[in-house]
Amino acid sequence: MTGQYRIVDRIATLEEYRHICTGVGWAGVMNFEAAATALPRSLFGVVAVLDDQVVGMGRIVGDGAIFYYLQDVAVLPEHQGAGLGTQIVHRLVALVKANAPEKAFFGVFAAEGTLPFYQKFDFDLHPALTGMFQVVQ
Repeated sequence: MTGQYRIVDRIATLEEYRHICTGVGWAGVMNFEAAATALPRSLFGVVAVLDDQVVGMGRIVGDGAIFYYLQDVAVLPEHQGAGLGTQIVHRLVALVKANAPEKAFFGVFAAEGTLPFYQKFDFDLHPALTGMFQVVQ
C-alpha cells in the first residue's frame, strides 16, 4: 500500500463487486449473474480506491422517489479499520439527502452486531416497524 485511500462516486463494476463480495465472505449468498443486471440499476454508488484498486464499496438502491436503501457496504478485510466503511456510508447518506424528496424512506438491513455503526448515521430501530424479508429459492 503506497498511496492514499480515495472515495469515488461510482458504482462498482461486476468484477470489483465479485472481488469484494468474495473477500468479505459473501460469495456463497450472492447471485453474480443477477448482480450484472442489478448494479447498473443502482441509484448511487461509491467505491474506496487505493493505488487504482477498489478495496471497498457501497450503493443505494430503490425507486429514487419514496424508497432508498443502503446496500452492499463492504471493505476488504485487509483494509478494514481505516475508516473506509464510515467514509463510504457518509458519502452515500449525503447523496441521498441531497437528492431524495422530503419524507422519503431511507432504510438499511444491517448485519447482526452492526447496529451501533449505523446508528452513527441516524439509522435506528423503530418500535412500530418490523423489518422482514425472504430469500427467493
